[in-house]
Amino acid sequence: FVESPVQLLNVLEWAHAAAATGPAGGLTVVVLSPNDPMTRGQLRRMAQLVRDEGVEVRWEEARGGASAPFQTVGGLAGALRKADRVVIGDPFSRYVQLMLTITRARSLVVVDDGTATMEFISQLARGERLVRWHRKGGRPGPRDLLFAPVSAAARRRLTPGGARTVEVFSSMPIDQAPPGVGITVNSFAWTRERFGPPRITRGADLVGTSLVETGVVDPDRYLEAVRALCLAHGATRYFAHRRESSEKLHRLAVETGLQVVRPDLPLELIARRGPIGRTILSFPSTVVHTLPLALAGTDVKVAVCDIDPAWLTENASPRAQGFLSGVTGTARDVTRLTSVQHAAPA
Repeated sequence: FVESPVQLLNVLEWAHAAAATGPAGGLTVVVLSPNDPMTRGQLRRMAQLVRDEGVEVRWEEARGGASAPFQTVGGLAGALRKADRVVIGDPFSRYVQLMLTITRARSLVVVDDGTATMEFISQLARGERLVRWHRKGGRPGPRDLLFAPVSAAARRRLTPGGARTVEVFSSMPIDQAPPGVGITVNSFAWTRERFGPPRITRGADLVGTSLVETGVVDPDRYLEAVRALCLAHGATRYFAHRRESSEKLHRLAVETGLQVVRPDLPLELIARRGPIGRTILSFPSTVVHTLPLALAGTDVKVAVCDIDPAWLTENASPRAQGFLSGVTGTARDVTRLTSVQHAAPA
């Protein structure tokens, strides 16, 4: 079950790795399609790549109206009860949590959903309710309370016990997994085998983030940081996150002169196919962990700029600064920038 292009890519990576150690046949990828046009476009491109690999793809308009969830869950219930193994991309998804209460599968696999995987592992180890990091600290809303029994049941399903096994397939740094949870490293072997090596340009590229859209970072401060990084490193292209608003991107292009690129595939594939800048600049995000793996063996360098606490909005979760610092601090094979004002390598 996937809901984003990155999750779909990581299902492909998992299937590729599983095929090297044992059969992963009979795989059906179910796309629980969101409404966001950018995400849907990337998902359709990724779905075609998956079909080209001989994997069946089932596209579900899971959010296509009030009755869509009932039709989707009802149509999948039979297959869920028969499945030996269920692979999921987002354990925080209410859709996925509902699916987990139906399945009888004895093998559960969680593939990477980026940095959210780190938070999932931590919450599972502490026995906490599953809450996305940027929402943590706020009071549960009425819908959260209503869904709490389902979420609790899903968390129990994701805890190994008896004949049920749980595996996490991840490129994120996971130091301590909950007892019984197996960890398999995602090295992006499929991506490297299928694409590249890329043509490398002399300049720098900047990777966008949706921290403004999620209410974590102030939009004016973010724009100032992007402008400073451009001036310091000569960046010319800005790879937009699929959730970034058109209004913000227009303002960014006008005020910085950057060429805004809306990728039609996950950035790991875009970078591997090239052309790509010799330096890739990023704020704390999934790509500071995944791009060094996808671009292994090339001369591309990834540099990450920390989020200054002064950039955070007053509504940002108390957990935000610590989590973002952890994302940067645990990244391997990247250059850390001391401050956005000077943008000098540490």
